[in-house]
Amino acid sequence: MKLVTAIIQDKDATKLSNAFVKANIRATRLSTTGGFLRSGNTTYMMAIEDERVTEVLEIIKTVSQKRKQFMVPPLGMDADHTGSYPVEVEVGGATVFTQPIDDFYRF
Repeated sequence: MKLVTAIIQDKDATKLSNAFVKANIRATRLSTTGGFLRSGNTTYMMAIEDERVTEVLEIIKTVSQKRKQFMVPPLGMDADHTGSYPVEVEVGGATVFTQPIDDFYRF
């Protein structure tokens, strides 16, 4: 078994949840906050059989698309201190970790 942890943008969370339900994949959904842009994220954690890891990764890859948007940098990130102007940044996509599970219990 593997522990799959996926961090995605909030905008993709409901669509990903629906895809997991459709594929009969159980996942724990946690509300989290991104560090750099301080935007809302959703983190999914799931214990999955080794042979289904590729399926899970494909679902995440399909649903969690990267997109560009304009954002005002948070205070303190403006290097020249002349004011904050919106900058185009790439957001979305997914950060995914897989780890082996030695033991797994469901009570």
